[in-house]
Amino acid sequence: MPEISFLEWQSFVHSHPEMHLLQTGEWGELKSAFGWEPVRLVNGEYGAQILFRKLPLGFTIGYIPKMFDVNQTLANNRSFWAEVDRICGKHHAIFCKLEADQWELEDRVILTKPWSVSQYNIQPPRTIVVNIEGSEEEIMARMKQKCRYNIRLAEKKGVTIRSWDDLYEFHEMMKITGRRDGFEVHTVEYYLRVHKLFHPKGNCELLAAEYEGKVLAALMVFAFGNRAWYVYGASTDEERNRMPTYLLQWEAMRWAKTHGCTEYDMWGVPDEEETQLEDNFENRNDGLWGVYRFKRGFGGKVKRAAQAMDRVYNLWLYNLYLRRMAGREGI
Repeated sequence: MPEISFLEWQSFVHSHPEMHLLQTGEWGELKSAFGWEPVRLVNGEYGAQILFRKLPLGFTIGYIPKMFDVNQTLANNRSFWAEVDRICGKHHAIFCKLEADQWELEDRVILTKPWSVSQYNIQPPRTIVVNIEGSEEEIMARMKQKCRYNIRLAEKKGVTIRSWDDLYEFHEMMKITGRRDGFEVHTVEYYLRVHKLFHPKGNCELLAAEYEGKVLAALMVFAFGNRAWYVYGASTDEERNRMPTYLLQWEAMRWAKTHGCTEYDMWGVPDEEETQLEDNFENRNDGLWGVYRFKRGFGGKVKRAAQAMDRVYNLWLYNLYLRRMAGREGI
């Protein structure tokens, strides 16, 4: 089972439209420009894109993001995992982290040795997924009343939505949002590469909400198969009473629907049970709590991804990694 090329992997991916955005060849090419090396493996109906992150002294960390059909592969394809081990050995991986494209309570991962439950995820484990099947009226009816009101208010107050391509201005807006909400922002080169890789193929759109010619908010939405993901979003501190972000999300959902998507993943909320989220969202503003307060209005379901798994190759260095990661979220 040899490693395969980008084009061969793309052919495999497009024959499996249920695959996640993070398993697309474009995502691997994106990460390759920022410290990761993608390796693609296929064995019959099973395949994975592994990303290797370089560490000092020639070591790496292997990462398989959002792999599909993990249970079937674990149960039926030992030769596939033997090849994963060989590739990880070739790259001097301390361990390989696997995040299955499965929901925790809907499709439990069948854990087999030498995989073990990881203490740390890379992607946000909990999210809100909005059903965008049916008519626009039906989608709207599933939203919270205040969210519907804010969407209509934005329209009444003159906010309009359009496709945008000013990645430099988007990056400046991301920096404003990052300072306000306390998260790190990628470089402008990162967003430029994202757009260049995904937009020409119709898998990504940068949408902007503007008022009287001034952009107030923007987001980047992705589509593949029947799923869409809201991954990057930003807003200024101006004209917030016009609720531009609500109309912006609604138009992103409409864009996703025209691309054949039936669900819209809002990508990250606090990792708490839904009862805790609902009991605390009105009085918590730290971390992702403000994000949850906004996203819950669109009427989606709170879901948690299956916990990541680790396959350890160097126990001493792996334990060093665990000590380093204590108190941090992801890597």
